[in-house]
Amino acid sequence: MEAQPGRGRLITLEGPDGAGKTVVGQRLATALVARGRSVVLTREPGGTRLGERLRGLLLEDRGRIEPWADALLFNAARAELVAEILEPALAAGQVVVCARYTDSTLAYQGYGAGLSLDRLRSLAEIATGGLVPDRTVVLDIDPVQGLRRKAGSEQTRFEASFDLDFHRRVRAGFLALAAAEPDRVRVVDASRGVDSVYADVEAAALEVA
Repeated sequence: MEAQPGRGRLITLEGPDGAGKTVVGQRLATALVARGRSVVLTREPGGTRLGERLRGLLLEDRGRIEPWADALLFNAARAELVAEILEPALAAGQVVVCARYTDSTLAYQGYGAGLSLDRLRSLAEIATGGLVPDRTVVLDIDPVQGLRRKAGSEQTRFEASFDLDFHRRVRAGFLALAAAEPDRVRVVDASRGVDSVYADVEAAALEVA
Protein backbone atom coordinates (compact mmCIF):
# COMPACT_ATOMS: atom_id res chain seq x y z
CA MET A 1 0.00 0.00 0.00
CA GLU A 2 1.50 3.34 -1.07
CA ALA A 3 1.53 5.91 1.70
CA GLN A 4 -0.65 9.00 1.28
CA PRO A 5 1.15 12.37 1.03
CA GLY A 6 1.69 13.82 4.50
CA ARG A 7 0.73 10.58 6.19
CA GLY A 8 3.01 9.07 8.80
CA ARG A 9 4.80 5.74 8.68
CA LEU A 10 4.15 2.54 10.61
CA ILE A 11 7.23 0.51 11.49
CA THR A 12 6.70 -2.80 13.25
CA LEU A 13 9.25 -4.93 15.06
CA GLU A 14 8.63 -8.67 15.02
CA GLY A 15 10.40 -11.88 15.89
CA PRO A 16 10.63 -14.75 18.36
CA ASP A 17 10.74 -14.28 22.11
CA GLY A 18 14.00 -12.89 23.43
CA ALA A 19 15.00 -11.20 20.17
CA GLY A 20 15.29 -7.75 21.73
CA LYS A 21 12.29 -5.90 20.28
CA THR A 22 11.76 -3.69 23.35
CA VAL A 23 15.35 -2.45 23.58
CA VAL A 24 15.69 -1.92 19.84
CA GLY A 25 12.33 -0.16 19.64
CA GLN A 26 13.29 2.31 22.34
CA ARG A 27 16.59 3.08 20.63
CA LEU A 28 14.92 3.50 17.26
CA ALA A 29 12.31 5.89 18.63
CA THR A 30 15.02 7.99 20.29
CA ALA A 31 17.08 8.09 17.09
CA LEU A 32 14.10 9.13 14.96
CA VAL A 33 13.26 11.93 17.39
CA ALA A 34 16.87 13.12 17.14
CA ARG A 35 16.38 13.27 13.36
CA GLY A 36 13.42 15.57 13.81
CA ARG A 37 10.61 13.03 13.46
CA SER A 38 7.57 13.05 15.69
CA VAL A 39 7.42 9.50 17.05
CA VAL A 40 4.92 7.31 18.86
CA LEU A 41 6.37 4.19 20.50
CA THR A 42 3.85 1.48 21.38
CA ARG A 43 3.45 -2.26 21.71
CA GLU A 44 1.12 -5.21 21.25
CA PRO A 45 -0.80 -6.23 23.12
CA GLY A 46 -1.03 -2.94 24.95
CA GLY A 47 -0.73 0.75 24.23
CA THR A 48 -4.29 1.49 25.35
CA ARG A 49 -6.22 1.01 28.57
CA LEU A 50 -8.03 -2.01 27.16
CA GLY A 51 -4.89 -3.34 25.49
CA GLU A 52 -2.88 -3.26 28.70
CA ARG A 53 -5.61 -5.11 30.58
CA LEU A 54 -5.75 -7.75 27.86
CA ARG A 55 -1.95 -7.95 27.95
CA GLY A 56 -2.16 -9.10 31.54
CA LEU A 57 -4.60 -11.84 30.62
CA LEU A 58 -2.68 -12.97 27.54
CA LEU A 59 0.91 -12.84 28.75
CA GLU A 60 1.01 -12.97 32.54
CA ASP A 61 -1.45 -15.78 33.21
CA ARG A 62 0.08 -19.26 33.14
CA GLY A 63 -3.09 -21.18 32.34
CA ARG A 64 -4.00 -22.59 28.95
CA ILE A 65 -5.95 -20.43 26.51
CA GLU A 66 -7.45 -21.97 23.39
CA PRO A 67 -5.60 -20.78 20.26
CA TRP A 68 -8.69 -19.14 18.73
CA ALA A 69 -9.38 -17.35 22.00
CA ASP A 70 -5.76 -16.13 21.89
CA ALA A 71 -6.20 -14.91 18.33
CA LEU A 72 -9.47 -13.14 19.09
CA LEU A 73 -8.14 -11.44 22.22
CA PHE A 74 -4.94 -10.29 20.50
CA ASN A 75 -7.02 -8.85 17.68
CA ALA A 76 -9.39 -7.15 20.12
CA ALA A 77 -6.39 -5.37 21.65
CA ARG A 78 -5.14 -4.62 18.12
CA ALA A 79 -8.44 -3.09 17.00
CA GLU A 80 -8.37 -0.73 19.97
CA LEU A 81 -4.73 0.18 19.32
CA VAL A 82 -5.38 0.94 15.65
CA ALA A 83 -8.41 3.10 16.39
CA GLU A 84 -7.03 4.91 19.44
CA ILE A 85 -3.31 5.25 18.70
CA LEU A 86 -2.10 4.14 15.27
CA GLU A 87 -4.55 5.76 12.87
CA PRO A 88 -4.62 9.16 14.64
CA ALA A 89 -0.81 9.23 14.81
CA LEU A 90 -0.40 8.29 11.16
CA ALA A 91 -3.03 10.83 10.10
CA ALA A 92 -1.01 13.48 11.98
CA GLY A 93 2.14 12.56 10.05
CA GLN A 94 3.92 10.82 12.91
CA VAL A 95 6.20 7.79 12.75
CA VAL A 96 4.81 4.91 14.80
CA VAL A 97 7.18 2.25 16.10
CA CYS A 98 5.20 -0.76 17.31
CA ALA A 99 6.62 -3.88 18.94
CA ARG A 100 4.55 -6.70 17.39
CA TYR A 101 1.56 -6.45 15.07
CA THR A 102 -0.38 -8.77 12.77
CA ASP A 103 2.63 -10.90 11.79
CA SER A 104 2.92 -12.10 15.39
CA THR A 105 -0.58 -13.56 15.32
CA LEU A 106 0.19 -15.34 12.05
CA ALA A 107 3.46 -16.69 13.46
CA TYR A 108 2.24 -17.72 16.93
CA GLN A 109 -1.37 -18.77 16.43
CA GLY A 110 -0.90 -19.74 12.78
CA TYR A 111 2.46 -21.42 12.32
CA GLY A 112 2.92 -22.15 16.03
CA ALA A 113 -0.54 -23.35 17.07
CA GLY A 114 -1.73 -24.54 13.66
CA LEU A 115 -4.70 -22.22 13.03
CA SER A 116 -5.71 -21.34 9.48
CA LEU A 117 -3.54 -18.54 8.10
CA ASP A 118 -6.31 -17.42 5.76
CA ARG A 119 -8.81 -17.10 8.61
CA LEU A 120 -6.25 -15.30 10.77
CA ARG A 121 -5.59 -12.85 7.94
CA SER A 122 -9.31 -12.20 7.58
CA LEU A 123 -9.56 -11.57 11.32
CA ALA A 124 -6.61 -9.16 11.20
CA GLU A 125 -8.18 -7.33 8.25
CA ILE A 126 -11.26 -6.68 10.37
CA ALA A 127 -9.25 -5.61 13.44
CA THR A 128 -6.92 -3.26 11.57
CA GLY A 129 -9.21 -1.96 8.85
CA GLY A 130 -6.53 -3.03 6.38
CA LEU A 131 -3.71 -1.03 8.00
CA VAL A 132 -0.42 -2.56 6.79
CA PRO A 133 3.03 -1.56 8.09
CA ASP A 134 5.27 0.49 5.82
CA ARG A 135 8.22 -1.50 7.14
CA THR A 136 8.44 -4.62 9.26
CA VAL A 137 11.74 -5.73 10.76
CA VAL A 138 11.93 -9.33 11.91
CA LEU A 139 14.55 -9.78 14.61
CA ASP A 140 15.56 -13.38 13.97
CA ILE A 141 17.07 -15.57 16.66
CA ASP A 142 17.30 -19.27 17.41
CA PRO A 143 14.65 -20.09 20.02
CA VAL A 144 17.17 -21.74 22.33
CA GLN A 145 19.19 -18.54 22.51
CA GLY A 146 16.13 -16.31 22.67
CA LEU A 147 14.48 -18.24 25.48
CA ARG A 148 17.75 -18.28 27.41
CA ARG A 149 17.65 -14.48 27.43
CA LYS A 150 14.26 -14.47 29.17
CA ALA A 151 14.18 -15.91 32.64
CA GLY A 152 12.13 -15.76 35.80
CA SER A 153 9.80 -12.78 36.06
CA GLU A 154 10.61 -11.69 32.50
CA GLN A 155 8.95 -14.78 31.06
CA THR A 156 5.50 -14.51 29.52
CA ARG A 157 2.98 -17.33 29.24
CA PHE A 158 4.37 -18.19 25.81
CA GLU A 159 7.92 -18.57 27.08
CA ALA A 160 6.96 -20.44 30.24
CA SER A 161 4.22 -22.71 28.94
CA PHE A 162 5.04 -23.59 25.32
CA ASP A 163 7.65 -26.14 24.29
CA LEU A 164 10.71 -25.61 22.12
CA ASP A 165 9.09 -27.13 19.05
CA PHE A 166 6.34 -24.52 19.25
CA HIS A 167 8.92 -21.72 19.32
CA ARG A 168 10.78 -23.28 16.41
CA ARG A 169 7.57 -23.27 14.37
CA VAL A 170 7.04 -19.63 15.31
CA ARG A 171 10.51 -18.71 14.12
CA ALA A 172 10.00 -20.60 10.86
CA GLY A 173 6.71 -18.76 10.47
CA PHE A 174 8.32 -15.34 10.78
CA LEU A 175 10.92 -16.29 8.18
CA ALA A 176 8.23 -17.61 5.83
CA LEU A 177 6.25 -14.39 6.18
CA ALA A 178 9.38 -12.36 5.47
CA ALA A 179 10.19 -14.39 2.37
CA ALA A 180 6.65 -13.89 1.06
CA GLU A 181 6.80 -10.07 1.37
CA PRO A 182 10.38 -8.93 0.72
CA ASP A 183 9.34 -5.37 -0.14
CA ARG A 184 7.80 -4.84 3.29
CA VAL A 185 9.85 -7.09 5.57
CA ARG A 186 13.54 -7.05 6.43
CA VAL A 187 15.18 -9.81 8.48
CA VAL A 188 17.93 -8.88 10.94
CA ASP A 189 20.15 -11.40 12.74
CA ALA A 190 19.37 -10.72 16.41
CA SER A 191 21.88 -13.22 17.79
CA ARG A 192 24.64 -10.57 17.66
CA GLY A 193 25.43 -7.72 20.02
CA VAL A 194 22.75 -5.07 20.42
CA ASP A 195 24.74 -2.34 18.66
CA SER A 196 25.14 -4.40 15.49
CA VAL A 197 21.49 -5.45 15.59
CA TYR A 198 20.32 -1.90 16.10
CA ALA A 199 22.41 -0.53 13.24
CA ASP A 200 20.68 -2.88 10.81
CA VAL A 201 17.24 -2.10 12.23
CA GLU A 202 17.81 1.63 11.93
CA ALA A 203 18.97 1.27 8.32
CA ALA A 204 15.84 -0.72 7.45
CA ALA A 205 13.58 1.79 9.20
CA LEU A 206 15.15 4.83 7.54
CA GLU A 207 14.32 3.39 4.14
CA VAL A 208 10.72 4.39 4.81
CA ALA A 209 10.90 6.91 7.68
